[in-house]
Amino acid sequence: MKSRRTSRALPLVPAAALAAGLTLGGCTSATSDHVTRAAPSARWEKGAGAPEAEAFMRIRIPQGATEVKGAVRVQPQEDVYLLSFVTSEQDAEAITEDLHPDHPLAVEGPSSSSLSGDGFEHLGLTPPQELKSVRTTSACPPCVGDSRRRHIQGIEIHIGEIAGNRVRVYLAAY
Repeated sequence: MKSRRTSRALPLVPAAALAAGLTLGGCTSATSDHVTRAAPSARWEKGAGAPEAEAFMRIRIPQGATEVKGAVRVQPQEDVYLLSFVTSEQDAEAITEDLHPDHPLAVEGPSSSSLSGDGFEHLGLTPPQELKSVRTTSACPPCVGDSRRRHIQGIEIHIGEIAGNRVRVYLAAY
């Protein structure tokens, strides 16, 4: 008798599995669509600027620096802090050294890749990755044991010549 019941139940197993799969698949699609629509998108933090970026990066904008600009882009994974200013070559190099860069500043050709994305355009500046002869490096504070900046995962540093001894410093950190 057992074999008779088993043979009748077997055709029901694939039907039950199919019904469960369709039900779960339907729920999963609805959930995924809902999550996609509800996912936050990047936005600029209102009222956040150079002071917030300076505090996050734990640097000091040099006295006498001009054209100081900053912004904070709030993103789903991590926020990006942007800071730019014009200062002397010596001050720019001192800031770079204090950030413990991965390698020395070096001239790189124009690049489309940057942590800052269109952020510096948001500040009304030409993005550093579009400049010719800009010197670039990066820093990983946790990698070098920089305890002042252990909350920062990475910093991009770009230095662009303006005229004479003046340079524009671009910093992007997350």
